[in-house]
Formats: sequence, C-alpha cells, structure tokens
Amino acid sequence: MRRFVLLLLATVLTAVCTSLAADPAEAADMDCGDFATQAAAQAFFASAGPGDPHQLESDGDGVACESNPCPCSTTVTPVVTTPISTPTSTPTSTPTSTPTSTPTPVPSATPTPAAPTTSTTDPGGSGSGHIRRDRARVVRVTDGDTLLVRMPDGDEEYVRLLGIDTPEVHGRTECGGSEASRSLRRLTPVGSRVLLVSDPSQADRDRYDRLLRYVHRRGTDVGRAQLAAGRARVYVHRNDPFRRAASYQRAERRAAQQERGSWMRCWD
Repeated sequence: MRRFVLLLLATVLTAVCTSLAADPAEAADMDCGDFATQAAAQAFFASAGPGDPHQLESDGDGVACESNPCPCSTTVTPVVTTPISTPTSTPTSTPTSTPTSTPTPVPSATPTPAAPTTSTTDPGGSGSGHIRRDRARVVRVTDGDTLLVRMPDGDEEYVRLLGIDTPEVHGRTECGGSEASRSLRRLTPVGSRVLLVSDPSQADRDRYDRLLRYVHRRGTDVGRAQLAAGRARVYVHRNDPFRRAASYQRAERRAAQQERGSWMRCWD
C-alpha cells in the first residue's frame, strides 16, 4: 500500500512539473480583431519577432493590420518592456534609482504610434516615406479600378486603385470591362466606408489628378480581390514596383491558372 501511495505522488509531481514547464510561446494566437488600433497591432507585431508568427501582416510591406483604425504605425522596432518590471523586482534595494528608471520608457513609448501617423496635408509623392491613411465614403464606382469618394473634410476625390488595371468601359468597352465594374461595385457599394492607404514608393496622384491608393473595406484589400477574381491585371507604372507587387502578382497567377473571370474568355 505504501509503495502505491509513493507511486501516485510521483505521478502527480511529474504532471505538475510538466505543466509549469510549458512553453509560454504556446499562448493563444492573436489576430487583428484583438487590437483596438493599428498602432497597437504594429507594436505587438514588432515585439513578436521575425516570421510574423501570428500572421498579422500578409502583403509583405511590414505593416500589420492595415484595416484597423488609427493611431497608426509602421515601426518594426520592438517596444522595450524591461524597465516596467523594475519596481516589482527591486522595490527595497534601490528605492532611489527606481523612480528614475521607471518613467524612462513612458515618454519614449508614447510617441511611437503617433510618429508614423500620416497627415492629410502631407504632399506625399514618390519616395516621401510617409503612409497616408484616410477614411472615406464611396460616392460612385467609375469603372473596375476607379472610385469617386467623399473625404472626411467633405471634398470629393477620384481614387485610382494602386497596382491594378481593368478593361476599359469609357469610349470603347473592352472584353471584361463591364464585369470588372460590377465586381468593384460589389466590393465597394455606394455609401460604404473605405480606408485609403498610400504607398510611399509611388506618386501621390496620377496625371489625371486622381489619388493613387490601396483601398480596403472590412479588412479586404479591394485591389487584390479584383485580381483574385480574375477581373484585373497587375499594373506596374514605369517599371517602378509598388510595395505590394509580389502578393498582387501571386493573386494574378492563381486567377490565371484557374481561369477565373476574364482569364477564361478575354485574356491569354
């Protein structure tokens, strides 16, 4: 009987030690909906280390959860959290130095999300280094790659979706043009709210004075969705690749291989 009791205790102790040694990295996976702002998601993304283990960023531009509301950030430097634990680890041995080191990370961490936040007055342009994010409401869908939107200040702007090109419907109707326009109306119906995101590697406007932007609605990259449906093709202006070119080209290849949309009857 005594031997059985000792064996039972050893089994319990082994189970307890195993649970205590569990890898903290096995914590629940995080997604964009767990963060109130894009800046909070970006800070977590930077601290999570290389490889994007939580899959918060999928288009290769280093910016996590771009559809989340601002404040916004593009920093990839992990947030320093070591000083936060200082007061609890040495509350009595170094009472004098603790207050000095404790507030240090507070001012440095506070401006981090605000610094990359782009201003609606930033002139933008190729190589500006700024990413502009604006909320707007769809007024009209012009064709498969162009929208008319109302900006927060009430002004209306034409927006040309970055990185894609769809068949023409004005002047002459090309094969697949009407279908591409209908597809964009489904993705961005009139009255819906969209997020406009600039690309620092590209110009702020095209020669027709249209804003050049990635367009997001409810977490969906609308331009990539047009490519995935086979309603658009990748467009690189003057051999100057945009930041999302690689993921856009992958979406285009998959659509072509599966003969989706216009790839079935309009394009080779």
